[in-house]
Amino acid sequence: MVRSYFRYLGRARDEHSLHSPFLFALYTQVIQADNRREPAFAPIRSLRHEVRRNKNRIDITDFGAGSKVNGSRQRSVADIARHSQKPARFGRLLYRLIRRFQARTVLDLGTSLGLTTAYLAEAARLNQGQVWTFEGCPQTAALARQHFEQLNIDNTTVVVGNLDETLPARLASLDALDLVFFDANHRYEPTVRYFETCLPHAHNDTVFVFDDIHWSEEMEQAWAYIKNHPAVRVTVDLYWVGLVFMRTEQPRQDFVLRF
Repeated sequence: MVRSYFRYLGRARDEHSLHSPFLFALYTQVIQADNRREPAFAPIRSLRHEVRRNKNRIDITDFGAGSKVNGSRQRSVADIARHSQKPARFGRLLYRLIRRFQARTVLDLGTSLGLTTAYLAEAARLNQGQVWTFEGCPQTAALARQHFEQLNIDNTTVVVGNLDETLPARLASLDALDLVFFDANHRYEPTVRYFETCLPHAHNDTVFVFDDIHWSEEMEQAWAYIKNHPAVRVTVDLYWVGLVFMRTEQPRQDFVLRF
């Protein structure tokens, strides 16, 4: 079993780290686990199919790096669903992370249509937790709220506005953060700033998840900065997303794993 686990390791800082019980459990029980048949996911899958057929157009307010596919100020809901939403397997991964680490205070920096947020909310609900999701575009946020109502999600608050302003204001009313999904402004300076804004609210078991860490040169630079930050102990590069842990009992380790 251990040998099959080694096949998926791209690199680590030292050979001893390959035997990390924490990483082995994370890999086998969370990263490679298959929970696609979870009953709570069926309504989210149905909604995903529905929005992919929605031809209605909305005005986009974008405070981030924009889309590589469609930079228009007006986009159809179907286009957003196809090109701006994470595939369902990433929602399932976030669900497993929240359940594994019993996260109750969850932040989602980048709501979009709320499909990925729904996975966060379902997991947090089982932990008796809450999700705060941040969206810069008022019309997109309004659609996300409709989707949460449709899914009977009642443990999620949508925070609308420029994240540079809304994130510090919301953090002032929260204590410790258990999990944060960073999926907002895909540029170096904002990504690092949001990370450092959230960091004082992190605790030993907090999980930070960064989306699109190899999306651009700026995101590569941001990921390198985060990996080398003195507060960070363990990072896991899954190519599409990066996991960050502050666990002081762990040796400093960087891993690249297949997902």
